[in-house]
Amino acid sequence: MRKFSCQSRRGRFLLALGLGAIVISASGCTRIRTHQGYQVDKLLVDSVQPGIDNRASVEGTLGRPSFVAQFGEQDWYYVSRDMRSLAFSNPKPVSQTVLHVRFDPAGNVVAVDRMGLEQVAHISPTGDKTPTLGRHRSLFDEIFGNIGAVGAMGAGSAGGAGPGGGPNGS
Repeated sequence: MRKFSCQSRRGRFLLALGLGAIVISASGCTRIRTHQGYQVDKLLVDSVQPGIDNRASVEGTLGRPSFVAQFGEQDWYYVSRDMRSLAFSNPKPVSQTVLHVRFDPAGNVVAVDRMGLEQVAHISPTGDKTPTLGRHRSLFDEIFGNIGAVGAMGAGSAGGAGPGGGPNGS
């Protein structure tokens, strides 16, 4: 019977294979960090001043907004979010910054507001079914419920034709 040691070729191969398996399995448990949206540069954001800047200067300084207000172009939003997840779990927000730049009708900056993670809404659905109005039908009712009902309404008057096939029964 042969002994395995680190000096033998087979021993080194098994040792490398074992270490590789440990590294691969440990890498599945690493934290994944992602960034979504606008890259916030504090110096650039602080340089936007109400009463001094306008739409063109804000776009030149901060770039195009993440989105613009739906009604009119009085509000611009720059959204930035950092997410973190562990292996296969759902990602969770770690930090979020929403920069809200408000303009007057002439296009000058009125205010620059910052909102953070406190604005994130946590929605927790209850149950696995969505409540709906109407009848509660089983799978078999859905599949076999129309048997015998097809063609029952208006069986003799398809397309307005009478018994003779013509529009007046002739």
